[in-house]
Amino acid sequence: MQQTTKGFSPHPNTRRRLIALAVAGAWAALTAPAGAQQASAVSTGATAPAATTPASEAAAAQATAAQTTPSTGADADAGPKVVVKGIRASLQSTLNLKRNSDGIVDGIVADDIGKFPDTNLAESLQRISGVSIDRNRGEGAQVTVRGVGPDLNMVLLNGRQMPTSNLGDLAGRAFDFSNLASESISQIQVYKSSRADTPPGGIGATINIMTGRPLDLGNTASVGAKVVYDTSNKHLPQEDKAKHSYTPEISGIYSTTWNDGMFGVAVSASYQERNLGVNTASITNGWQGPFRGDENSWGTIPQPGTAGAADIVNRPDPTDVYAVPQNISYFMRGTQRQRTNGQLTFQFRPNKDITTTLDYTYSQNKIQTKYHELSAWFNFGPSASSWTDGPIAAPLYYQENVANQDIAMNGGDYGTKSENNSLGFNAQWKVSRDLKLSLDVHHSTAESKADSPFGSENDLATVSFSRGNTRVDFSDEMPVLSIEGADFNRAPMQVSGSWFKNGYQKMKIDQVQASGRLNLMESSALNFGLSATNVENRSAFQQVQRDTWGGATTPADYPQSLWRADTLGQYFSKLGGSGNPALFQQIHLFDFAAMRQRAIEATGLPDKYSPSLADPDYDRRTTEKSRALYFQLNTEWDTALPMHTGLGFRYEKTDVTSTALSQTVAGVNWVSQNELPFVFSGKEFTTLKGDYHNLLPSLDWDMDLRPDFKVRASYGHTIGRPRYDQIQGGTTIDPTGTVNGGKGSRGNPALKPVKSKNLDLSAEWYYDKQSVVSLGLYYKKLDNYAGQTVADETSPNVTTPVGGRYWNAALASGCIVTDTNCLRNFILRTFDGEAGVTRGPDNAAGNATGTISGIPGDPFVHYDITTFVNEKAATLKGAEVNLQHMFGNSGFGIQANYTYVKSDLTFDNASKGNQFALVGLSDSANLIGIYEDAKWSIRAAYNWRDKFLSSVTDPVGPNPQYVEPYGQLDLSIGYNVSPRLALSFEAINVTDETQRVHGRHERMVLSATQSGPRYMVGARYKF
Repeated sequence: MQQTTKGFSPHPNTRRRLIALAVAGAWAALTAPAGAQQASAVSTGATAPAATTPASEAAAAQATAAQTTPSTGADADAGPKVVVKGIRASLQSTLNLKRNSDGIVDGIVADDIGKFPDTNLAESLQRISGVSIDRNRGEGAQVTVRGVGPDLNMVLLNGRQMPTSNLGDLAGRAFDFSNLASESISQIQVYKSSRADTPPGGIGATINIMTGRPLDLGNTASVGAKVVYDTSNKHLPQEDKAKHSYTPEISGIYSTTWNDGMFGVAVSASYQERNLGVNTASITNGWQGPFRGDENSWGTIPQPGTAGAADIVNRPDPTDVYAVPQNISYFMRGTQRQRTNGQLTFQFRPNKDITTTLDYTYSQNKIQTKYHELSAWFNFGPSASSWTDGPIAAPLYYQENVANQDIAMNGGDYGTKSENNSLGFNAQWKVSRDLKLSLDVHHSTAESKADSPFGSENDLATVSFSRGNTRVDFSDEMPVLSIEGADFNRAPMQVSGSWFKNGYQKMKIDQVQASGRLNLMESSALNFGLSATNVENRSAFQQVQRDTWGGATTPADYPQSLWRADTLGQYFSKLGGSGNPALFQQIHLFDFAAMRQRAIEATGLPDKYSPSLADPDYDRRTTEKSRALYFQLNTEWDTALPMHTGLGFRYEKTDVTSTALSQTVAGVNWVSQNELPFVFSGKEFTTLKGDYHNLLPSLDWDMDLRPDFKVRASYGHTIGRPRYDQIQGGTTIDPTGTVNGGKGSRGNPALKPVKSKNLDLSAEWYYDKQSVVSLGLYYKKLDNYAGQTVADETSPNVTTPVGGRYWNAALASGCIVTDTNCLRNFILRTFDGEAGVTRGPDNAAGNATGTISGIPGDPFVHYDITTFVNEKAATLKGAEVNLQHMFGNSGFGIQANYTYVKSDLTFDNASKGNQFALVGLSDSANLIGIYEDAKWSIRAAYNWRDKFLSSVTDPVGPNPQYVEPYGQLDLSIGYNVSPRLALSFEAINVTDETQRVHGRHERMVLSATQSGPRYMVGARYKF
């Protein structure tokens, strides 16, 4: 055996001298003054392995770079000072890091301080093989790694577990990268194989975001500014668009040291605005079904021998599965965003053996949204349709033959604010030549809440009851709606139903990590540590809803001047089908605040239009306390072919306490065709507990077959914790039921985490200083997935009119179960004034309005309660191919990768009922072209992701959602005016791509979305 680690090593899991040179090169590339070869494009490859604990990881990497000169406390054998410039040196450094890391590690290094390669961290991460992103508002938000979804990837900031909050998914654990600007980020590390020293939770990967430290940055300062032009803001109605499509971005960083490197302070900040539009044609409430071709129940098409059967073309066979659309909607959604990020770091190094760091990180993301919607709701009465062949039959068109139904022109106006705060302290002490200790403590919070008097989400419906026969054509990219008989003079617009929601989520993490490294003999080192982590998560909301879909008051209460007539198709010009002459074009838009105020005046019910969290409908509070200890033995083997091994174990124990607010159902009212809101009489908190523990081994091995060729293997166990809705402490009943009953959910705090046994193999050929070709293979065996089980539970004391005395009388009169208008008209007109029946005036369609409640003797209401158990297992395998090649000294280079992912646990589109399938599985690829010379740097990056399953449910129930293949081209150009001043131009989504989501069949569209390209012109000056 040979000794390759001498003295103090901030990277205990690797051979020190090679890693020191690699990291030093990377940091020198970041901090060196701009010159003829100034870095100006992304360096994508592997990054450094972790330090003794993930909490000290970033500081250790930066400390290594600092140790290359005596003035910053270098060891005697740290090697000469490394001075490199430009992207080629950065590429070489990242390849050296990859080459000498433990396990499978990839990452991204910033081109220069204050200049990360993409405008969004998630969009940068997608350049790494195996990493795919989910987009929200036209930009990256969450990541999937190697087919493992966002909830099962762990995100760290400088080695610390980060909290997350997201009003779009109150129960999730997925980190929202859109909250963080990229300007202060120095690099991102992606650990794909398991490690003993990282907090568990990353089955796909553990992602460590690293920021700069003053004692490593030295004396430097820069400021940058951009003007952003988002073309999507132009394609919005005037009521929803921002005043300007041009918005500013400004960022800066300042770092200084004094007293010969004993003290250092760094501050970075950025402020960004963006005004954008996203327009979507969708089947918003999902596909009713699935049904078999011979079924006859509510929602099915007319069966042979019944009214309307002759209007069915190519009827689904008895064994075919089919579904019908619940509604059709067209959304024009305008968004304004203001993102503020900042970090303040203070370091104190009294001598070369002790370094302390105190840092504070802040981010705020404020979003204001306005939208308008044209929609038509189907009630599954008499219909006509044409169908594809089975076994999955999809409609070519679907038409309902109606008279004077509602044409809905809805609107919304709301705002949200997300804030992240993290305060941390880190100390590293080189006790002796062979012993190093470190301590890291942090308190971090993530909070999301409403930032508008109208709540965090809302919808105010306005209608004209003049809809005749209504058809949707599914033959093109977007669904095309046609309406007969619309007459806004005969049936003026009026306000109908509404809902206003106020959501809240806050996660708090308190974490202490202590670790050490002890050199053993000449060739081994023992890393060890322990940690305590407390995670508290609370999510809550209140929703106030008016189910007056037949009209809140009368049309006379609403002056028609409140609406502005417009045409629909112009806002969907990028989607196939928008030019169809059959598309219904008439849309009426309004000022949301004015319409809301008029509704309050007309109804006299201000509380129904103002949500509050003073008395939430939903409140979940979960505490997870985890304690862990680990050790890892690393050894260098002086064999004919040099080898390195790392054997580690981590023991983790977690206690779960989960409390949820449960509402007591006191009754149910049938208020419209398929709306049966529940009446709640009280609320109470229910608390449940659980615990689990895991022993997580890991083993890394690598061998140099020759100086430029390496093979490696890694095996280890990782876990992913359950979602918060899966471990909630009580039962939550959805506020509104249907004629099919109610729905609800109940958690199981005793759920075990998903456990994965991982095997990774790779071969890497470093055939040039800046070039590599590699192949990686991986296999994951996953157990303890939480399967959904739906229990049909019956209330012991609440009755429903569905199937009751009045219902059966309506059936006896000649109504059929699928014609809820007939059923309601008969009951309200025949039994008005009797127990449970209160009739209102007929609406403009001539249908009776009013409330029908359950009475004694009617059936008890039943609920489909979804709960969770550990019952599912899955296997996942795949391959990653990477190429990075620089064409000599020409300045040209390419980076390319392709990831293949496969699992046999896929959704069966021909099967009904609840299913378990892995979401996020998809192949992906990147192709990046680079050119750089003394003045210019150009990067063109194309990212592609194949079709993937994004959810196993839609709003109706157990139906799949498939995101179709998507590719996007981004371009960045930099020009160095002088060593201090650089100009830049960036273009995002250059080719103006659109996105589409479908259900069991490609014609079962769920959404078709257009946004638009985004352009940025900027300048950065170094002092």
